[in-house]
Amino acid sequence: MLDYKFIKDNLAAVKKNIADRSMKADADLVVELYERRNATLRALEDERKKRNDNAAAMKAAAKDPAQRQRLIDEGKALKERIAALEAEAAEVEARLDEEGRKIPNMAHPAAPIGKEDKDNLEVKRVGEPTKFDFTPKDHVELGQALDIIDFDAATRVSGTKFYYLKNEGVILELALVRYALDLLMKKGFTLFTTPDIAKTEILEGIGFNPRGAESNVYTVEGEGTCLIGTAEITLGGYYSGAILDKNELPLRLAGLSHCFRREAGAAGQFSKGLYRVHQFTKVEMFAYTRPEDSDRMHEELRAIEEEIFSGLGIPFRVVDTCTGDLGAPAYRKWDLEAWMPGRNGGEWGEVTSTSNCTDYQARRLNVKYRDEDGKNKYVHMLNGTALACSRGIIAILENFQRADGSVAIPPALAPYCGFSEIRRAKAGG
Repeated sequence: MLDYKFIKDNLAAVKKNIADRSMKADADLVVELYERRNATLRALEDERKKRNDNAAAMKAAAKDPAQRQRLIDEGKALKERIAALEAEAAEVEARLDEEGRKIPNMAHPAAPIGKEDKDNLEVKRVGEPTKFDFTPKDHVELGQALDIIDFDAATRVSGTKFYYLKNEGVILELALVRYALDLLMKKGFTLFTTPDIAKTEILEGIGFNPRGAESNVYTVEGEGTCLIGTAEITLGGYYSGAILDKNELPLRLAGLSHCFRREAGAAGQFSKGLYRVHQFTKVEMFAYTRPEDSDRMHEELRAIEEEIFSGLGIPFRVVDTCTGDLGAPAYRKWDLEAWMPGRNGGEWGEVTSTSNCTDYQARRLNVKYRDEDGKNKYVHMLNGTALACSRGIIAILENFQRADGSVAIPPALAPYCGFSEIRRAKAGG
């Protein structure tokens, strides 16, 4: 969340940022509630001081019954006024919190202004779209023919947008995980497997909405918890309420987890097969930094994502995400889009993203560090996808397919797989 005083002091800029991001939030109301909250707290403090003065005066008036009675009556009135002000303060605080959550983070000045992903700006391209001397297939057709993905059985067992990985598909996913973790370990990341469930307040602190029809989150009924959509949630919550050692910053964390997403309303060609599913496995990067280091860390996370996909030999491009396509916590976001030959006849599809969320999440989760001046200050928090296995599998199957229906394994991945290709399943196998 943004600092309320910042919103008040920069109201015009905050309102423009809300408009640029095509979000619905009332900054004027937040300022009004902020000032009302502060005025109520000042009045409450004054009344509590009067109550203390009244109590001291009663001790001094122990031998004066008339004076003592007057003070008792005044004390009762003070008690009622204090109770009313406490109730008012609690009500205003709750409304301020509710409305304040709706205010998105400020966007980076260089972020492209736009409403949707078509307005994102391509800033880099590595490799060129894969060319074939045959008509390429999409990953659904390839995966089913190779007997490594089964969507039909998963639909019967779990519903739409679920899948089974089978045979070499299982090994391919595990190979992708190990490939990513090995690289991150060499770069100084602390490795985690994280819980697949987190408390509602942690999701809200990270910036996820766990309630309502628009929520992309599965809630665990009656438990006050949710299935996580990404290990960003559990890695971001790991240090909630902590004061970190400045000298240990930046902290680099990498988390392996399942991810669960309702993906409400997602349908059509762009969501086909593995591209948009309810459950997948992902390796996530997360960093805690001092404010002056977060831009540099953001570039580091992006460079790692590029190294992962360059190492796999998959063509990709980098886009600077426009304001309307940024999530509320993000200050700036880079997306990596891999070439997917089977996607609508050949298109770029997002495979990773990395966001600098500045202190937006840290304020909700109360994660600070003690600076040289002895004051506790909010850290900056960043996240980035190292590898979302389902989309990594799409990119590999579609880019490394052969005319005979087999798929080559990228050389960097073959040692982890123990095989260099996946061939069509034998009849009856």
